[in-house]
Amino acid sequence: MTDAHNPAAETALRTAGGAPPDAGVAAEDSPTPLLEPREGIPPVVADAEALAAVVAAFAAGTGPVAVDAERASGYRYGQRAYLVQLRREGAGSALIDPVGCPDLTSLGDALSDTEWILHAATQDLPCLREIGMVPTRLFDTELAGRLAGFPRVGLGAMVESVLGYALEKGHSAVDWSTRPLPEPWLRYAALDVELLIDLRDALEKELDRQGKLEWARQEFDAIATAPPPAPRKDPWRRTSGMHKVRRRRQMAVVRELWTTRDRIAQRRDVSPGKVLGDAAIVEAALAVPPNTHALAGLNGFGHRMGRRQLEQWQAAIDRARALPDVELPQPGQPMTGPPPPRAWADKNPAAAARLSAARTAVSALAEELNLPQENLISPDTVRRICWEPPADTSPDAVAAALSALGARPWQSTLTSVPLSEALTPPGR
Repeated sequence: MTDAHNPAAETALRTAGGAPPDAGVAAEDSPTPLLEPREGIPPVVADAEALAAVVAAFAAGTGPVAVDAERASGYRYGQRAYLVQLRREGAGSALIDPVGCPDLTSLGDALSDTEWILHAATQDLPCLREIGMVPTRLFDTELAGRLAGFPRVGLGAMVESVLGYALEKGHSAVDWSTRPLPEPWLRYAALDVELLIDLRDALEKELDRQGKLEWARQEFDAIATAPPPAPRKDPWRRTSGMHKVRRRRQMAVVRELWTTRDRIAQRRDVSPGKVLGDAAIVEAALAVPPNTHALAGLNGFGHRMGRRQLEQWQAAIDRARALPDVELPQPGQPMTGPPPPRAWADKNPAAAARLSAARTAVSALAEELNLPQENLISPDTVRRICWEPPADTSPDAVAAALSALGARPWQSTLTSVPLSEALTPPGR
């Protein structure tokens, strides 16, 4: 446990705020506000000498290390880290500025054999990977909360319901690229890792009590060993409101405006939404304006936009208007799996029946085990095995098919029997 005090031992599991309904612990008094880090706000590490001292201190620490990162989503281009927070017994807490210290490989290497504690690990791992911090073992407190049956799994809710402390969450959406970072923001950042180790230890005990600890370990290993995701194909297709765009020429306008916006946003290092909103892109695509005068009359391109900006957007639209038909984008994206379930009844009624039975079985089992259906087994995995079931639908064969689709051993073991029953035709 961390030094100074052990709130997990003091409070055990609490029900106020949403502990698992079967935890068997009575609700206690109102949560205690957590206002200051135990050793005060640590100085921000922004140069090589200070970083070397932190690396040495954390390498000499003991036990797992709590890790968090702050990004500037909605303000800057991309998802890079603008602050990294750590805490470890024997080392205390540290706040590191990745702008001043862009390469944290030395720190990652020093902690390579240590368990890292993160909350919602998949959100922070990409930006940590960019600066050289890659865990080999981890404990995800959000995922642990899901598996343990907590209805609210945000960090604040978990700290409150499990440990009895209230975190101030007012700075979660600020512009973390601001320099210098204001003291209240730094206090907030330090408090985010203040109790992660305590939270991890309490959740481990609860998972063990429920017989789910091995499930969690398999999930954590899967996250730690997962390769970086491949670049998204045709990311412009994810423009909000894209479902309104049906004609190929209009789709080409979306593509050209999206690509132009992305290039400008990257050059200026600002969020693409600050350059041009998705709603404006879709409106221009639906109208396909022939000139800047018509473009200026559309929402999102009004009087606040200068002539030069209007001209750059109109040039993108004109490029789309001039494309030959053979170069226009095709509707939809290439299928890499089953079609949308809404089309199954017409395309493959037998598969639709299997999916309905499988969903019912998974839902019942998830409710019995007190965890979300999507954590029991991926909905995509269920769809794939129902669309193309194995020739042999025995539980063992279904378990093997689930494993081939990426299910962890605990998931295959628990769901193979009910899914086998859902996949087996009546009378067999």
